[in-house]
Amino acid sequence: MRIIWEFCQAYHRSNEIGCFWFSAHRDFDIVADMYRNQRVIVVMPAYNAAVTLRRTHEETLAQGVVDHIIVVDDASRDETVAIARTLPQTTVHVHSRNSGYGANQKTCYRLALEAGADIVIMVHPDYQYTPHLIPAMVALIGGGLYECVLASRILGGDAVRRGMPAWRYVANRGLTFAENILTGAKLSEYHTGYRAFSRRLLEKLNLTANSDDFIFDNQMILQILWRGEPLAEVTCPVHYATDASSINFLRSVRYGIGCLGYGVLYRLAKWHWVRPTFLGK
Repeated sequence: MRIIWEFCQAYHRSNEIGCFWFSAHRDFDIVADMYRNQRVIVVMPAYNAAVTLRRTHEETLAQGVVDHIIVVDDASRDETVAIARTLPQTTVHVHSRNSGYGANQKTCYRLALEAGADIVIMVHPDYQYTPHLIPAMVALIGGGLYECVLASRILGGDAVRRGMPAWRYVANRGLTFAENILTGAKLSEYHTGYRAFSRRLLEKLNLTANSDDFIFDNQMILQILWRGEPLAEVTCPVHYATDASSINFLRSVRYGIGCLGYGVLYRLAKWHWVRPTFLGK
């Protein structure tokens, strides 16, 4: 009951929690463990996020449970890196060339674990997802209830009203329906970019075996389901801005085909017909 009470407090009082501030660092000199002696690190995979990065960063730190932020820039063509280097409590890592969304996440999680993170949360710096859910997601993992928490745009039922393109909503629902059949899970969506993980879980996953492209997100969830790890979803209001970077239609089609393909591989692996490398043993 105490864990549930802490979760409720974190969710409803996320703007009232005190925040300890430290000087900006470009290394991993992190001195506070803000949630029950557990180090919380937010990772931001960035690409052309200059317009929204500062706002996302400020609201992330305002939640009062984040020890440090790691921004990994994937060779942006705007002022993303320059802005990131002015932000407090932040380490900035820059890819020399555009390596892909999946490759960016691989760097994010590697750096977070090297920095001693106990809880890692991925927040996109395009401000599509509200940072106000961070305390609730931290409480669910830090309290020992779950190893992974996904912030779902679908659970609230108002994704389209908040700006999700209709074609993207239909595709999301269709892919999720198919993937739930293939995996036997009951998730509301597989495609959210707002996720939290325990250190224990990240250390178990063979992330290097995953794609460097957008399909990385889907592969990661399949890896978690394959291991039978406890996974939770929380409803998340979203905001779609025209100036935010996003996957285009053609790459969305490729992504959707990839999701179905890996879902089929997952089902065949369950039947012991194949053993895809990314699923491990």
